[in-house]
Amino acid sequence: MIEIQNESRRLLDTEDGEYIGVRSEQDAYLDKVKNGKLFLATLAAVLGPLSFGFVLGYSSPAIPELSTITDPRLRLDDDEASWFGSIVTIGAAIGGLLGGWMVDKIGRKLSLMFCSLPYIFGFTIVIAAQNVWMLYLGRVLTGLASGVTSLVVPLYISEIAHERVRGTMGSCVQLMVVTGIMGAYIAGMFLDWRWLAICCSIPPTMMMVFMCFMPETPRFLLSQGKRREAEEAVRFLRGPDAPAGWECARIEDASDDQGGSLGMADLKDPGVYKPLGVGIMLMLFQQLTGINAIMFYAETIFEEAHFKNSNVATVVVAAIQVVFTAVAALVMDRAGRKLLLILSGFSLGWGPIPWLVMSEIFPSRVKGFASSVCVLTNWGSAFIITKTFQDMMDLLTNAGTFWLFSGCCALNIVFTILFVPETKGKTLEQIQTQFKGTPE
Repeated sequence: MIEIQNESRRLLDTEDGEYIGVRSEQDAYLDKVKNGKLFLATLAAVLGPLSFGFVLGYSSPAIPELSTITDPRLRLDDDEASWFGSIVTIGAAIGGLLGGWMVDKIGRKLSLMFCSLPYIFGFTIVIAAQNVWMLYLGRVLTGLASGVTSLVVPLYISEIAHERVRGTMGSCVQLMVVTGIMGAYIAGMFLDWRWLAICCSIPPTMMMVFMCFMPETPRFLLSQGKRREAEEAVRFLRGPDAPAGWECARIEDASDDQGGSLGMADLKDPGVYKPLGVGIMLMLFQQLTGINAIMFYAETIFEEAHFKNSNVATVVVAAIQVVFTAVAALVMDRAGRKLLLILSGFSLGWGPIPWLVMSEIFPSRVKGFASSVCVLTNWGSAFIITKTFQDMMDLLTNAGTFWLFSGCCALNIVFTILFVPETKGKTLEQIQTQFKGTPE
């Protein structure tokens, strides 16, 4: 460890040879970083959330058309339409469990590349569908890919981004999700449901190709004992001027402190159970805002509200989401995660921030397991809410349903004030130390 510290000092000494101190050591390192290829890697990764957004948005324009189609084999009644919209969340819950295993076994990069396949196969089955069951199968497969994506992409970005831009980069996940939803709504105004499925299959194909040229995360490579490959990944992501050995040494130091693999005793560790509890509740509260229920059935909601141009209204809703999620991305590393969660109740904060915080707060040895639990919570609650949404509308009346969601948003605020830590400007190692309650 002394050798690591001496190497850090040698790499980050000031010009007059005087050591600049531990806190400013990180600033000195970041001053040498160039972000161009980091942005490129993030762009390749967020094609996954863009695909995810197309999956979520697809049902809104497709359901009205499939409910009135002339072919009786494909025509959806009210119950089948409900399943068509919500069954994607079952696949996503399974994908969350699968993604947690994949990221630890084959890495973040390969997990992203492989999750392109169920996207493509799922939309291909929808395109070729001859009956309702083929539509269901296609939706389950695209949901499976969405579940893997919702776990892996935030994790990948959090591990390649440094703390000065991690909030903005992490918020791009949800920005691309809502952009995909809006894209599906807009395309649905001009394309029938088969051509819309063809359009939706383009982003995952692009992701699989572009990710071939992106690096694995340095943290995963170091966990596999691949120091040389980890330093090459750091050089790619930080530019030639940043000392790759210094960042790798810092990650290794933190990994040594965290210990090895997950055991039952870890569930008694505040550095594990506290962030796990926060992550689970953030995922649950996100769905209790009604965000997915509204997006899945947006066009149907406006039709029932007797809007003359319900498809245009859905595009307007999606556009508002895109605008405010973009605002969140721009101010995330300045305003902070906690403040935005408190101030917002929908896309500004509760869309992007739960996924971002989930990717930041878990120790390396439990990231796969803890992220799987959180994603399963998110998509499990999404299934219950989206599947029963129409029943809630009938039981509570339209206004009553939205008052219920509003009440959940108020509970979100209380929970955030009491339990969610601020992670802005902190390294992943500092965040984990904060949960443990030990000095940084």
